[in-house]
Amino acid sequence: MTPVFSHGDLRLYLLSLLDEGPRHGYDIMQALSDRTGGTYTASAGTIYPRLAKLEEEGLVTKTVDGRKTVYEITEAGRAEVASRAGDLEGIEAGLADSVRLIADEVRGSVREAMKSLRADLAAASSQERAEAKAARSSVPSDDPRLLSREQLHRADAVINEFRARVRSDLRSHVARGGTLEKSVVDTLENALDTATHALIRGLRG
Repeated sequence: MTPVFSHGDLRLYLLSLLDEGPRHGYDIMQALSDRTGGTYTASAGTIYPRLAKLEEEGLVTKTVDGRKTVYEITEAGRAEVASRAGDLEGIEAGLADSVRLIADEVRGSVREAMKSLRADLAAASSQERAEAKAARSSVPSDDPRLLSREQLHRADAVINEFRARVRSDLRSHVARGGTLEKSVVDTLENALDTATHALIRGLRG
């Protein structure tokens, strides 16, 4: 769920960012992304026309600093931010709710993926033991290394496929502007640790 600024909300939020201090255009767009946990990505075509309008209204001034244009709020702009403090609190609360909802969705997806992974690993371990038992009947008893090498290659392939799939999913999520919190990675780490212990128990069994 991507937060969408209602009519006039983005205008007020831009003023609030400039109320914190002068910023250039890219800094404003980066601040919008940071404040929304990466769930809102503003384009130059969205931000600069609004800054120009604020300048026309006398709420913002701009100065050229080398190759950058720096925007600064005026006293009239500060007065509007102060007079609409309640509206600003509502905007920030709505954005925070959206970020929390997205984080919950990501954590839920990771938990489901880890459940599926644990089930797949358990099934693979069980199948591996069954196949190893069947293979031992056809492989000379004095050549256990051949069977082990074959299964090792298979295990490498399974691990590499999982790693590539998870990396691709996580990178795609972040590239689309999604947020990846520490708790989500912690969930992934804990699930992998649990799966590893289950696999070791299966091998020893």
